[in-house]
Amino acid sequence: MSSLGDDGLGGLIEDLEEASKVPAKSRQTSIKQTVENTASLLYDRGALPDELARLVDLLTIRNHLDQASLGAIIRNLYPSGKVSDEVVLRFIGALGHGKLKPSLPLQALFLRWLVMVYHLLENPAVLSQVYSVLFNLLDTAAIRPQLCHLLALVTRRKHMRPFRIQGMLDEIQQRRSERQDGQGIRNGFAVNHAVGQKWKTTKTSLPIVRTLHAQENSITLEEIDSAEAFAKNIEKIELPTQLVAVLADPLLQKFLFLRPNAEASSRISNWLMACLGDVASGDADSEIFLDMIEVMHDYAVATKILPPILLTFFAQFLSIWNGSDKRDIVLECLSFAPLIEFEELYKTLNGLEHAVLDNTAASQVSLLKFYTSLLRRWTITMEAAESIDTLPWATVPRLIDYVNQLALTLTQTSPTVNTYLAILDFYEAAANLYSSKKLLQHIEITIPPPLLVYLVYFSPSLAAVSRLCGILASYKRAWETVMSSAVARQLTRRERDQINVFNGFLMDLCNCLWRGRAFSKTDLNAQGCRIPQSVQMTLEGHMRSADPDLSLATAFGLSHSPLLCLQSLSYIRQLEEDEMEDLRARHAGPVTQASLGRLANRGGLALSWQEYRSGVLEYLEVKGFPGISDLMYNTMKNLMRARRQ
Repeated sequence: MSSLGDDGLGGLIEDLEEASKVPAKSRQTSIKQTVENTASLLYDRGALPDELARLVDLLTIRNHLDQASLGAIIRNLYPSGKVSDEVVLRFIGALGHGKLKPSLPLQALFLRWLVMVYHLLENPAVLSQVYSVLFNLLDTAAIRPQLCHLLALVTRRKHMRPFRIQGMLDEIQQRRSERQDGQGIRNGFAVNHAVGQKWKTTKTSLPIVRTLHAQENSITLEEIDSAEAFAKNIEKIELPTQLVAVLADPLLQKFLFLRPNAEASSRISNWLMACLGDVASGDADSEIFLDMIEVMHDYAVATKILPPILLTFFAQFLSIWNGSDKRDIVLECLSFAPLIEFEELYKTLNGLEHAVLDNTAASQVSLLKFYTSLLRRWTITMEAAESIDTLPWATVPRLIDYVNQLALTLTQTSPTVNTYLAILDFYEAAANLYSSKKLLQHIEITIPPPLLVYLVYFSPSLAAVSRLCGILASYKRAWETVMSSAVARQLTRRERDQINVFNGFLMDLCNCLWRGRAFSKTDLNAQGCRIPQSVQMTLEGHMRSADPDLSLATAFGLSHSPLLCLQSLSYIRQLEEDEMEDLRARHAGPVTQASLGRLANRGGLALSWQEYRSGVLEYLEVKGFPGISDLMYNTMKNLMRARRQ
């Protein structure tokens, strides 16, 4: 370390610059004393211009110095002369949000420092030049008081105070809200006259809410202007003349939801079917119909449901749709389809698939994402229902079984990581459904196809494998719930047929990951990942020719798996870094039970095989891959006992 004195500050800064390039755990010595000496010299004699510039770089550029050290430096950063424009701009440029920006507490100290040295600025006008930058940062509450103090010096306006700035921002938001209300939004409790303006530029002739021939003692929707008026007069409100306006008018949507009317539903259906007939016969432009689909989409998104009337309408629409125009809008709209009998739903699904599928993987993925959204919305519907007994819940396992074939097809037509992740989205939605005891009372568990499970498990993506393991762990908990007294039903015959196959998944994955018996078929339920014996022998011979010490049985464990070997070795490296001073040897990797024993004898980490594997599971959780740990702790009995202890 450099000695203290009149010329020692430069040496101390050089030491800090070197330390800033090295992570704290990798430094040979602590920098605490260096920081204290630097702060003391800065307090005693101040910083010369070149020293000040170097310290400002340390403060404003992301490095490995801790916040406490940086805070000590800025609190004692007394300049011994005028402060240049460059120093000021460096501090201003470090303000705001971003990964490379200093922390907000440190930014607050920068602003306090600028206030402190305001009268020492070489050019005070420099702050006026960056006034807009400072003002735009006022919405950041953590630095607002210091910003206001600095702006008050710049503008000489006494009213620049934090509470006044906050009040001004609230006022701006209020004016914006009122301006939106003036354009017809009004939180859905006034007739949306703006819909007519919205569609003037298109060929769609969607009418607005208008009530003709109203009775003297009735109230029209056009007269309603608030939630209170709507609630008070709901029984007196007259049905508007053009009910199809419900597709774009939030108030009419609420009215028909609270006062359902069979005649109104029939009128809406007739209007839509007439529009569809005109397009099918060539009497109207198809663009009109696509515009109508967009209106229906907005209606479904607003109401969170697609009424049976519109579902019937879509079944007809799909027969004349080309499957590509506004596909995302059509699919999102249909994802709000109600939970109905599968035979009735299939009429729409069959038409949808005939329209969308065009012999490309992209069209198959679009359908899969649609089914994922549909299943998620049904789960919400069933969870919110007062009694699931009244719902056609048998449709759910039939849909999952139906989508199983699409997902399996995708593993063949598009075996990419993105496709696997989209497939896992669907099965995560299913696993989420099975996590509800209320829903498990009625809904059969339907597992993924075996081939799909193995293909995803042997994919080149750790994220995909982790998510797959997490899904299987959720399924296992669901099986246990059904087989316990937690739900008032027994396993169905179909579920009993599936459970042995599912146990085969678990045994095969545990054999690969944990037991060092990849592709074994000797254990109960083990299926050897359904890899033929002849293929296994060929793979074993190839590995032995490459390295006699390699074995196919252990090639997919935590230490040797192509997806997990880096994470496992990184875990060991982390342990060694934490105990670096006491170690005489380090592990070269990959880790085995025998290598851990040899390592301890050579003065390396003293770590048992069980501690190592448990530690890798925890490390994977920390790194954002919790699924493997979840599956192991829910499947391996020795790990279950260890966690309970």
